[in-house]
Amino acid sequence: MQLSHIALFTAGSLLYAGFCPPRQRGWLLMIASVVALYWLQPTLTIFYLDFALPTATLALAAAVWWVTRPPENPPMLNGDDRLALALLAGLVLALSATRYLAPELRPTASRAPDVPPVALALLLLGLAGWALRRLFGVQRGALTAALVVLVALFIVLKTPPLAAGLAAALRGLTGQNQALAAPLDLEWLGFSYVAFRLIHTVRERQMGKLPALSLREYVTYIIFFPAITAGPIDRAERFVRDDRALLPAGENPAARLLTAPRLAEAGGRIGMGLFKKFVIADSLALLALNAVNAGQAQSAGALWLLLYAYAFRLFFDFSGYTDIAIGLGVLLGFKLPENFDRPYLKNNLAAFWQSWHITLSSWARFYVFSPLSRILLRHKVNAQAAVFLAQMATMLIIGLWHGVSGGFIVWGMWHGLGLFVHKWWSDRSRKWYLSLNQKPRLKTAWTAAGIFITFQFVTLGWVWFALPLETAWRAFLGLFGLVL
Repeated sequence: MQLSHIALFTAGSLLYAGFCPPRQRGWLLMIASVVALYWLQPTLTIFYLDFALPTATLALAAAVWWVTRPPENPPMLNGDDRLALALLAGLVLALSATRYLAPELRPTASRAPDVPPVALALLLLGLAGWALRRLFGVQRGALTAALVVLVALFIVLKTPPLAAGLAAALRGLTGQNQALAAPLDLEWLGFSYVAFRLIHTVRERQMGKLPALSLREYVTYIIFFPAITAGPIDRAERFVRDDRALLPAGENPAARLLTAPRLAEAGGRIGMGLFKKFVIADSLALLALNAVNAGQAQSAGALWLLLYAYAFRLFFDFSGYTDIAIGLGVLLGFKLPENFDRPYLKNNLAAFWQSWHITLSSWARFYVFSPLSRILLRHKVNAQAAVFLAQMATMLIIGLWHGVSGGFIVWGMWHGLGLFVHKWWSDRSRKWYLSLNQKPRLKTAWTAAGIFITFQFVTLGWVWFALPLETAWRAFLGLFGLVL
């Protein structure tokens, strides 16, 4: 999000909190989130793709909602769901019609396609959804198919050669030069967060834990505009609980939303987020580690300076956006989950991952580590080996979530190995550590040492995150004066 987006979102949220009729709040949130989805989508070089990708997000959300409905629900849609579906189609057609407006008045990244082909595409999507539902009559098959599609899309978009190949194919369809195809041609706004929310709801339905959601509630949860670009990855049941609380029985929600404490909380979070992102993070970006700066560094000390700048830039950038999202959520009546809790002040790696991108690490722990470790233990794998394999797999998934590349793979393995070593050490030193309660000064010194060691370990790991693999090796060795 840019400053102009944040300013408009803040002003709109204030108007919403103060003047939106309570019964219309949920519908207005869905409409605003749909429009924001198209407005925030970056301009792409492939014709009409920056319109097609947000439309695909809505289609995926509607399709996954359909297959995650409770089995006891009737096959026909109720009135509210039909209204939500019609409203979504109408919004897509209305946004397509903005192609006739002046460029500065269009909410889409570039000129949208004409209305008739968009209407035809929506009709075909609806028919395809109906056919797939008929094909996968048993819900378990539909849920499995949804998972396969989401994971396949994720792999294609996050793997540069596959993304470039798909971009070349799309360029061929639009008559553009295929030789210019690049992964950035497929810059799909918020897909990483959308995909993980969708997968969360599919897995929750498979486990029988997902509450019944209306189409409006589900789509709003998936594309909630404050959190679409940088998280956090909220849980559906928590989000919908806030959504339904916007109109509590026997109260006046209008008075409850626009209160001095709420305004102070929201203003403080948004202001703090703006300062973190646009003052601190953007300033640190000038000297943070990147391929160009690393190549120009003449000493190990210079590399360490670049690396520390990158570590803090990353934190203030991510946590700044989270503060802004949480502040906007407060104005809208939602308490989004915290995503950062002073991670660089934690005294071990497990505590770091419980406080860094909390919703992502929680998602990975719940849907990767826990089930995988249980499966391994059921198959009589040694307990330590099971923990090691599950931790490595979890951290590799988190690494690959950022992109399928050698650097992210090494970064994931770095943290997976670090977590295993930490567990091995803590299991063997627990009794000694508890004895430190009788020695407060020694415990304080040990905690400070733990904070220092954990921060250095995490910071060294950012080398693999920040640089291409071939450059990262040279920079990593250069930090210790082995290569200059």
